[in-house]
Amino acid sequence: MTTYVLIPGACHGAWCFDDLAAALRDRGHQVLALTLTGVAERAHLAHAGVNLDTHITDVLAALAVEPDAEDLVLVGHSYGGMVITGVADRIPEKVDALVYLDALVPYDGESCWHLVNDEERQWYVNVDHTGYGVPPLPFFDPRATAHPLASLLQPIRLTGDLNRFRRRDFVYALNWPGDSPLRLCYERVKGDPNWTVHELGGRHNLMRDNPDDLLRILLDAGRR
Repeated sequence: MTTYVLIPGACHGAWCFDDLAAALRDRGHQVLALTLTGVAERAHLAHAGVNLDTHITDVLAALAVEPDAEDLVLVGHSYGGMVITGVADRIPEKVDALVYLDALVPYDGESCWHLVNDEERQWYVNVDHTGYGVPPLPFFDPRATAHPLASLLQPIRLTGDLNRFRRRDFVYALNWPGDSPLRLCYERVKGDPNWTVHELGGRHNLMRDNPDDLLRILLDAGRR
């Protein structure tokens, strides 16, 4: 049995993984899918101080009370790549592998702002009436809510290298509507022999657009 920890991207809740989580559980695995502070069904907790550290702490706190939180496969979609990188850096002894689903792969001192393209940055600063909420894009799930701006601007602080983990997978979505804001991260890892890189047909929401291939990749990443 493998324990998968699923972290959603900006504006989304754990529900974006419902079908994927069910498929993993049907195959005998344990799944922990989390909604981050200030987003989706936890939108009532949003305030100007919710940042990347808040979201990393969300995951660490959830794992602290899980009795079988060992040999974890951390899976981050989009912004969730920032979160799983921070979590893995803080509890490396508990992490076996990381899977970046069309996600950000930061180095120490980088933020989402550093890693994406100008179009994505313009979205970040087009905040809602609160002054700190980044509204969901039109093609997002209808359940999506605003995302805390500070989490997209805060640089991550890392003490170690991702190569210390057994396996790192990057899954790149080929059918973005326009230039992919994840291109820099994809190009960062695609020629690195320490990474397993996949290119999948589908838009950014690969959980919806290519669930079968995505399930196969996760099952393979979890095999030790």
